[in-house]
Amino acid sequence: MEIAQVNTGICQNEENARHAESMSTEAFAQIYGAYYKRVYKYICYRINNHYAAEEICSHVFEVVISKYSSYSPAKSNFEVWLFAIARNAVTDYFRSQKKRMSFSLDSILDMVLPKSSPEEIVIKGDNHQALFQALAKLSDKERNIIAMKYAAGLKNAEIADLLGVSGSNIGVVLYRCLKKLQKELQKGGFRYEE
Repeated sequence: MEIAQVNTGICQNEENARHAESMSTEAFAQIYGAYYKRVYKYICYRINNHYAAEEICSHVFEVVISKYSSYSPAKSNFEVWLFAIARNAVTDYFRSQKKRMSFSLDSILDMVLPKSSPEEIVIKGDNHQALFQALAKLSDKERNIIAMKYAAGLKNAEIADLLGVSGSNIGVVLYRCLKKLQKELQKGGFRYEE
């Protein structure tokens, strides 16, 4: 009887290994292609370090490969599961750094915006500095929610699933955060020009 139990355990481990192998090819390529940019942006927003963000993002996708067999669609949708892994990786990064940093939009803006003239760079730099100072006034939870919403592009319901709160709660927190940011920016003399 013991041999049969051992053989059953071996068969299950081989099945899990085959499942992980199948994930590491075509399915992984699709997942990586669909989510890499959003996961990377989320991590950049949170840690303000382009190189560390690349490393953490790679780690996130390694975890996706190794833990994919444990993913259950009945528990949550795939995006929520993926961003829970990303959030945990960022938390681990902060623990290893033993300090808190506010997240930055610089690395994201550098990737998305076309190259500017020196005058535009100075103006944008001033505006970004004001935004970073305003963001620093928010709590870590508020910055995390803003990063999930605007960097990762998650819907309020997905953020709510991830944090274990209601979707309406996330909407209220986002509204209040944006109002706080607006107030801080206005106090600092920031003027938005179209």
